[in-house]
Amino acid sequence: MNYLNLFILTIFCLFTSGTYAENHPDLAWKLGYSKTQLEEPVNFISANVPGAVQLDIAREEKYPSYSFADNYKKFSWMEDRFYTYVTSFRKPSLNTNERLYFSSKGIDYQFEIYINNEKIFAQEGMFTYINVDLTDKLKDDNVLKILLFPAPKRFPFPVDRIQASNVVKPPVSYQWDWHPRLIPLGIWDETGLEVRNRSYVEEVYINYQLASDYKKSVITILASGKETAGKKYSWELTDADGKRVLHTQGEMQDVLSVTGISLEDPKLWWPHDQGTPYLYLSTFTLFDGSGKEIQKVVQKVGFKRVRLIMNEGAWTENSSFPKSRSVPPAQFEINGRKIFAKGSNWVNPEIFPGIITKERYKELIDLAVNANMNIFRVWGGGIINKESFFELCDEKGILIWEEFPLACNDYPDDAHYLSVLKQEATSIIRRLRKHASLALWCGGNELFNNWSGMTDQSLPLRLLNSLCLEYTPLIPFNPTSPLMGMGHGNYVFRSPDGEEVFQEMKRAHYTAYTEFGIPGMSPIEVLKQIIPENDLFPPKPKTAWEDHHAFGAWMGNTWLCPEILEDYFGKASDLEELVKQSQLLQCEGYKAIFEEARRQKPYCAMALNWCYNEPWPAAVNNSLVVYPAVCKPAYYAVKNSCRPFLASACLSKFRWNEGEEFFADLWLLNDGYEPKDIRTVTMKLVAGDQTFDLLTWHPGNIKDNTNKAGPTCRLKLPHLNQTQFRLVVEVEGHPEYNSDYTLIFIPKYSVNNDKTPVMNAN
Repeated sequence: MNYLNLFILTIFCLFTSGTYAENHPDLAWKLGYSKTQLEEPVNFISANVPGAVQLDIAREEKYPSYSFADNYKKFSWMEDRFYTYVTSFRKPSLNTNERLYFSSKGIDYQFEIYINNEKIFAQEGMFTYINVDLTDKLKDDNVLKILLFPAPKRFPFPVDRIQASNVVKPPVSYQWDWHPRLIPLGIWDETGLEVRNRSYVEEVYINYQLASDYKKSVITILASGKETAGKKYSWELTDADGKRVLHTQGEMQDVLSVTGISLEDPKLWWPHDQGTPYLYLSTFTLFDGSGKEIQKVVQKVGFKRVRLIMNEGAWTENSSFPKSRSVPPAQFEINGRKIFAKGSNWVNPEIFPGIITKERYKELIDLAVNANMNIFRVWGGGIINKESFFELCDEKGILIWEEFPLACNDYPDDAHYLSVLKQEATSIIRRLRKHASLALWCGGNELFNNWSGMTDQSLPLRLLNSLCLEYTPLIPFNPTSPLMGMGHGNYVFRSPDGEEVFQEMKRAHYTAYTEFGIPGMSPIEVLKQIIPENDLFPPKPKTAWEDHHAFGAWMGNTWLCPEILEDYFGKASDLEELVKQSQLLQCEGYKAIFEEARRQKPYCAMALNWCYNEPWPAAVNNSLVVYPAVCKPAYYAVKNSCRPFLASACLSKFRWNEGEEFFADLWLLNDGYEPKDIRTVTMKLVAGDQTFDLLTWHPGNIKDNTNKAGPTCRLKLPHLNQTQFRLVVEVEGHPEYNSDYTLIFIPKYSVNNDKTPVMNAN
């Protein structure tokens, strides 16, 4: 077998650093570790690439699952070791026009690369692709080595996220209120050897600008490569049916710019709830002097215009002199259409990003589409996701609010940090800018808060803004989230002062709710996989419950909130009852926030809960989807509250007393761009076999993308045979628009063990 045939020649382009191949089939990696940089590892073990050093060691030394109890603490010593990846290979047969490259999409975090004991490359940063030409350093037999430095730490103490405040490494792994202290290191994305032609294209970017009436797209082809000057190229654009709609060809330059290509009547890319996320196929082909094909660069292109504009009514809020700006814009306009952004905050789907697969991304993204979400805020404490994440969001029609990996820290203005940030941010922007789903850049999470201390004069944020403007001038940029006028929080059903989410949302006045949470317990089958049997019930601090964020995670006894649960429902008799109580509060709390945010349209234009998914199985979390992809009941509650059109009840509280006047406002919510004609809406109260008709409404026509307020129902609550009741809203002829809410009922009298009645306190 010809050795060269073992290498895979790439036929697609991945931005910023060239083309890539899968691992050489015979490229077997070994891993060793040592306490110092100069010390050689004593032993080497087999390594999975991509993966993480912790996972390789855990597998070799038979560590128990890091998801169970507090086993993650067994990994803490691995933060402070040097790691050596090593592999060997024979020199392939290369003709005069071929070169051998070592390529990687991600090594975490600081490292040096050696070939035959000669250092040939060094980098700090895990998001810049690596392309190293090995050709002139090759021998017949070769040893390739990667020396990986320990996890970076700005300070030895405190042992928390502040240690990551001078690096472009996601701070989440340094511990968060839903993530354990586990800091990944290692080769975390596709890595291997690749034979390339001496002439090859590194990047092809299809830039465009839509006409104001969206009837024409003016395209610019930007391409760059190595030794490509004088070579021929061909470019074509085909539609979703494979029909060629554009074609051009010419002579290549090392940096090529072909302008003025017009596409008439382009089919636009839309979020899935607004239209079709239409994608064209771009194919750029490079030829040698004889006309033989050298390389194809194939990618999908979606045509859209995104703007972040002022929310309706925001300009009038600052009416006094001297006038200054109002709250910043938070209204997305896609292709000239204002949309209500409904979605969630995306976090790492794994603690170790090296084991994230396209299939895992697809499962989670499909669930989001099914839940009527149209946007992810990709939170700045986590990773920049792999290419397949963005490809899937392009295809599925999910908008991406992309944050750089800065969160809750005061990142410095010093030259070294800024140089690494510039390297990493440039790589991120140039890689992601081709994606139709990209809708907003953001400097990072909660950087203007008092625990971070940054301002819009901080050099890291000024740098990020300038880079985004340089490479993607038509994509909006925010320095951080939240900005003035946006809401982060609250994160519990009832605040310490006794205010419920219902009252809090009614008095809230924000252009966008970009983070809010209601905690809910994971299903029992998940809890049994992470909590020792003897600790399962009742949950207690200083046990595995605390390690999995039930206690001491945020404020007080969060995320479990046992005092709130007991106050509403009484003491749970078993774990099953406790889980049901917690999940009910999460469902009703999320309904209240999402639907009230929508009622506040058009001033409010966005609702994104904290958070969508999680990187490991939490006992209690604000998440809708438990690790790895288990839907909580709250997922289905949010799905219903995010339907493009629904009947909605505006409630004032969760707990109601016998004899009290119950009341609720009726609304119809429409985020779609179609009017609706609704004949009859009814509202009723249901408690077991008791049903009380509350009102009937004949709303008539509902304008597109417009809500309509209805009447208020009122009922003096009689004695009910249940401790819970349901408020049911029904749309005649359209059960898909119906809504259902569960509330607590307190009777005037309860019965003692001796069957004597006792008056309850209201």
